[in-house]
Amino acid sequence: MNKDKVAFLVDSGSNVPEEYVELGNMNVIPLKIIYKDEEFIDNVNITAQDVYDRLSEEIPTTSLPSGEVISDIFKKIQDDGFKKVICVTISSGLSGTNNMVRVISESFTDMDILTIDSKNIGIGSGLIAVQAYKYLEAGLDWETIKMKLQEDVLKSKMFFHVPTLEYLQKGGRIGLVASILGNMLNLKPIITCNDEGVYHTVAKIRGSKKSVQKAIDLAVDFAGTAKKYNLAIAYGGKTAKNQVNEIRSVLKEKLPLFDTIFEGEVSPALGVHTGPGLIGIGIIVTES
Repeated sequence: MNKDKVAFLVDSGSNVPEEYVELGNMNVIPLKIIYKDEEFIDNVNITAQDVYDRLSEEIPTTSLPSGEVISDIFKKIQDDGFKKVICVTISSGLSGTNNMVRVISESFTDMDILTIDSKNIGIGSGLIAVQAYKYLEAGLDWETIKMKLQEDVLKSKMFFHVPTLEYLQKGGRIGLVASILGNMLNLKPIITCNDEGVYHTVAKIRGSKKSVQKAIDLAVDFAGTAKKYNLAIAYGGKTAKNQVNEIRSVLKEKLPLFDTIFEGEVSPALGVHTGPGLIGIGIIVTES
């Protein structure tokens, strides 16, 4: 199928690599960052570093855009002449975006719209959107693409090293007791999404360096005997960015069968819930 005949709709929390966002048929739903006196549009007029710089003053909340915003994007896609749309969003277990997209899409009956619940967050979701584009480049037919993308939800995973549990706790993602005990013991959790697409702690490692290494090891285990895969390194803030070169070297050594390694800062919306210093290791198996 010609890639120019299919439009994409992703949310900003999926952290789709910028080189794909810049393609003419890639549309992004912006999440919102809300402070008590003002609000911002995710990755448009606020960066993750902006969020980190203000955390000592105020921890904002995040929110979906209005249904009108999403409907307007669909209308634009329709007006541009597209008849098929692939929508990929962060997990429905963490955000209502997927459900809102699915419901609104039902009113655009003259377009064939596929909505994928990635059951993941950050570039763990974005890797699925990238894979969709690659299927189109390869000329796969529409029905095959739909089938393969549903399968890819189970083939994509993100493992996050989180330096502190404070922000996950304040955002209601983990309990207060777990947060206090983890910080007292210098435990650094590795967070992923479970089969329901909800945050799940897969390991608690003492010390940041060992925690990052454990995230890499978990990605290696996830790859198993796969023949090909794409990888991703996500980081939160300047300190985490300084670790990327070393992490990339380790990934290339331990997972040498990769096609591409994507790198980038997490979205401000994700940064709100995890705080600075986050390192994410993402993988999507492309050939078993």
